[in-house]
Amino acid sequence: MKKQKNDAEMLTKVKSNIFKDFAYDIKTNKWLMLMCVPAIVFFIVFAYIPMFGLVMAFQDFKITTGFLHSKFVGLQNFEFLFTDDFARVAFNTLYLNVLFIVATMICAIAIAILLSEIKNKYFKKVSQSIVILPHFISWTVVAMILEAFISTEYGVINRVITSMGGTAINFYQTAGIWPVFLTILRIWHGAGFDSIVYLAAITGIDQEIFEAARVDGATRVQCLRYLTLPLLKDTAVLLLIMAVGKIFNGDFGMIYALVGANTQLYEVTDVIDTYVYRSLTEISNVSMPAAVSFFQSCIGFVLVYITNAITRKVNPDSAVF
Repeated sequence: MKKQKNDAEMLTKVKSNIFKDFAYDIKTNKWLMLMCVPAIVFFIVFAYIPMFGLVMAFQDFKITTGFLHSKFVGLQNFEFLFTDDFARVAFNTLYLNVLFIVATMICAIAIAILLSEIKNKYFKKVSQSIVILPHFISWTVVAMILEAFISTEYGVINRVITSMGGTAINFYQTAGIWPVFLTILRIWHGAGFDSIVYLAAITGIDQEIFEAARVDGATRVQCLRYLTLPLLKDTAVLLLIMAVGKIFNGDFGMIYALVGANTQLYEVTDVIDTYVYRSLTEISNVSMPAAVSFFQSCIGFVLVYITNAITRKVNPDSAVF
């Protein structure tokens, strides 16, 4: 009894200290706290309140009856997760996301290193703006640019092939090449923007480390290999863990804009989000997308936890929690 009483008193003191510290932070950093309000409101409105909609995953949801009166069907909405079609799109989603994550991360690090080596500040700013610009181009525009390159009739690639005596290739009927196309476009679209984080990490490295290495006779390549890359490891691992959490979320905007309703490419490009979208438009079942969203969130949480646990064992300093 005495131990329980001491524990209760200690817990009360800890809670009291937490509230006191929080009140002190608000009082001393009120303007910084005020700047956080829009972000807090954003996440409450768009991240936490919509979580109540997860109940639709277990209901035969009807908009006329709402959450409270829709029929509860248990795991019925999850049955299609075990069909052959869903297994195919789940594999495509995982496979493409692995390609996107690995390739984009490598290229983003490479771009950040190259930008950090530029000494002329004006040329550096122009170069950084150029590599970041594609991120702000809509995937619909990217699809038009891609068509200008690979179209059978007027595409640049086929014109070069036919001018050399070859036969034009119908890329929109050649499924096997599309993972390469999608990966290249993903790198072009996102690697420059992702490099901002790595460039900031490189900028934050104490330059005296590099100066000491150069005094000891280290070349630029050796500084890169033994200093820059190891010091970027924690940043890369952190971003990797965050990316793994969305590895089962297909990029609907990208895939649908580039592939559309081309059934001949579904074999390698159909992902969970496009599959659910077609199912929703065909059968108008709101509960099924809710079930998929719940499934994706659970898988993402498990993968983040596993990845973080592995990271914590290998290098505790790189773990998120």
